[in-house]
Amino acid sequence: MDIWRDALFQEWAVTDMIHYSYPIQMEIAGNSAMWTRPDTGDSPSSYPAPTYSAVKAIFESVLWGEDIQIIPRKVEICKPIVFHSYMFNYTGVLRQPKIKRKGGNYQSAQTILVDVCYRLFAEVIPYWNKSCLPHKALAWDKKTTSPGHAYQAIFERRLKRGQCYSIPCLGLKEFTPSYFGPFRNETQVQDDIPDILIPSMLREVFPNGYRSSVEYTYDTNVIIHKGVLVYPERNNRK
Repeated sequence: MDIWRDALFQEWAVTDMIHYSYPIQMEIAGNSAMWTRPDTGDSPSSYPAPTYSAVKAIFESVLWGEDIQIIPRKVEICKPIVFHSYMFNYTGVLRQPKIKRKGGNYQSAQTILVDVCYRLFAEVIPYWNKSCLPHKALAWDKKTTSPGHAYQAIFERRLKRGQCYSIPCLGLKEFTPSYFGPFRNETQVQDDIPDILIPSMLREVFPNGYRSSVEYTYDTNVIIHKGVLVYPERNNRK
C-alpha cells in the first residue's frame, strides 16, 4: 500500500512540475526604442511602452527554446516617456519601382522613444503543442520533467554572463541596448507618469506559437498606471 501511495505521489509531483510556470525577469535600457503602432502607416509612431510580442522576443533573444512558451506579464517603465522624430534612408523592397531602378532611397520619418529603460517580467511554461516541434527539441524535452524550470535556470545563468542567442533590440535592429541583464539597484519605476490609456495595442502576429500562420491579435483599453503596464491574460494554449 505504501509503495503504491509513494508511486502515485511521485506521479502527481511530476505532473504538477510539468505544468508549473516559472518566473523570469530582466532589465533593458537604450538610447532609442520603437514599438510600432500598425495604425500609423508609412510614417510610423511608437507605442509608449513595449508590446507583448516585443517583450517575448527580448526574452527569446537571451535564450531561445522551441519547447517552452514565454508569457509576458508586465513591464515597468523606469525612465520618462519622451517621443522624438527620427529620419532614415530606406533602401528595402517596398520602394517605388522607379526609385528602385534608379538605385534611389526613400526617406522615412518615424516617431520613436528616446532614453528608455524597462524592467520586464514573464513566466515560462512548457509549449503545449508538441506535434510541431523539431526532433532535437522533442529529444531535449524528454530528458527533463520540467522544461520551464530548466529554461529558467539556463536563462538566469546566461543573463548574468551577458550571453544571448541573438543581440536584443528595442524594436528595431539598429536600436541596440546600452544595458541588458539582471535588475540594477539604482533602477526605479517611474511612478509619477500620468495614467495612459491605449485603446488598441498590438499583442502578437503569430499567436499560435511555433511554425504557425500570421494572425494579428490586439489588446484593448490597456492602461499604463504609475509607470506599470500589465498585459491582459489570455488562454496560454495560444
